[in-house]
Amino acid sequence: MASPQSHSVSASFPSANTSPLSQIPLPSFFPARDGTTSAWVYTTMAILASLLLLEQGVYRYKKSNLPGAKWTIPVIGKFADSLNPSMEGYKKQWASGALSAVSVFNIFIVMASTNEYALKIFNSPSFTEPCLVHSAKQVLMPDNWVFLSGKEHVAYRKGLNGLFTRKALGIYCLIQDAIARKYCANWLQAAKKDPSAQPIMFTVRNMNMETSLRVFCGQHIPDHATEEINDKYWLITRALELVNFPLAVPGTKVYKAIQARKVAIKWLSLAAKNSKISMAAGNEPECMLDAWVKELADPAYKGRREFSDREMGMVVFSFLFASQDAMSSGLIFGFQHLADRPDILAKVREESDRVRGDPDRPITLEMLDNMPYLRAFVKETLRVKPPVTMVPYKCTKSFNINPDYTVPVNSMPVYPEPERLDPGRWLDPQSSASLNPRNYLVFGSGPHRCIGVEYTLMNMAICLSNAAMLMEWEHELTPESEEIEMIATLFPKDGCRLKFRPRVRA
Repeated sequence: MASPQSHSVSASFPSANTSPLSQIPLPSFFPARDGTTSAWVYTTMAILASLLLLEQGVYRYKKSNLPGAKWTIPVIGKFADSLNPSMEGYKKQWASGALSAVSVFNIFIVMASTNEYALKIFNSPSFTEPCLVHSAKQVLMPDNWVFLSGKEHVAYRKGLNGLFTRKALGIYCLIQDAIARKYCANWLQAAKKDPSAQPIMFTVRNMNMETSLRVFCGQHIPDHATEEINDKYWLITRALELVNFPLAVPGTKVYKAIQARKVAIKWLSLAAKNSKISMAAGNEPECMLDAWVKELADPAYKGRREFSDREMGMVVFSFLFASQDAMSSGLIFGFQHLADRPDILAKVREESDRVRGDPDRPITLEMLDNMPYLRAFVKETLRVKPPVTMVPYKCTKSFNINPDYTVPVNSMPVYPEPERLDPGRWLDPQSSASLNPRNYLVFGSGPHRCIGVEYTLMNMAICLSNAAMLMEWEHELTPESEEIEMIATLFPKDGCRLKFRPRVRA
């Protein structure tokens, strides 16, 4: 926790009328010595100097007693550091105190590095709301449901809960299993041609994208549409880094991401349209959109019934946004952790063999229920290398987060996750992990906790179980294997280089 300083702000954020910033004098215009041009130059310089001083005063006032730089770089703040972010840099910031301050493009950010503060932020909807990253509204569109708050958000989310029931997950399970098997076969086929280690990062991303689009849209979009969305989605990933150039001008990451989003929404809206036609024809649900359309048509359904193709496409796009980078990161580190810890892989493999028997037998929800060690490993690998190490929230009003500091309105508190690997901690009902489930913040907490928790855990478990039963793999260690690349989520810098070969069963 940050050590106390020589002064602190009051429990409630002061009004503009009482702010000490009002005491900062503004310059008077300099008289012209060499004509009007000289007067204009001096006046402009004086105004700019005053604005820069005001900027520093505002930063110092908001920062108060928090750890952090005493002064901020004019205008851009820490933007230069964000161009090449590193885990070491973030850890240094987190280590400076339980709460610390930084400013980027005059966005004042309070970084919270303890579970206590993270939980308080997540569970204070009267004071905070998710803001994702600064470019998110431009990329996801401002009217996307993920930006709702309060009762409106609760009502909208309630209408989507039916997409993640056990019955719905049973439909998705078969799709996930088939695509995971397809990619395992592809890896083994590629290894026959070239047995050397290859980075799996983009192959896993491709697998996860294909899985998501087929789970969400089924066959309601053509194969070339899934390929186009997949090809362009990397542009969206690059634009959703924590800090980016804020203006969507041609050539910037945000501009390119907006163009990629337009392509995705076009195809996802078409999928919604085709799903409505299919369900009206009396077909059985084969994907998430089908399950949603059928639920809306159920006479017993009491929620909102009318959704345009575009709105349904936006919801699916929000799920794609939530799952693509985070789940890809989780799967890549899952493969890496199993390769680096053969004792854990042996336990996952033994459990899968015992419960599933025939490796060609499709996995079911009932089988997953009987594989607690696999599910514990998935949960633990996500905890050790959480795909999203920081969750930006925006203060909608001054937030007295502790007696010594009030987070100013429009600030963004964020949090890190700890690192350690032990799946057994989740199997002991008396362990501190089991007794304190609220501290597991991989999926957030409070009213905006991830709606697809079970979907994510299920998909990762299915993929890793199939891989454990069908393949052997070795991790080729490089100097960058344990280094972290921070994009929208975390990835190993070397892309996780693995050698695959068929598993020989006794």
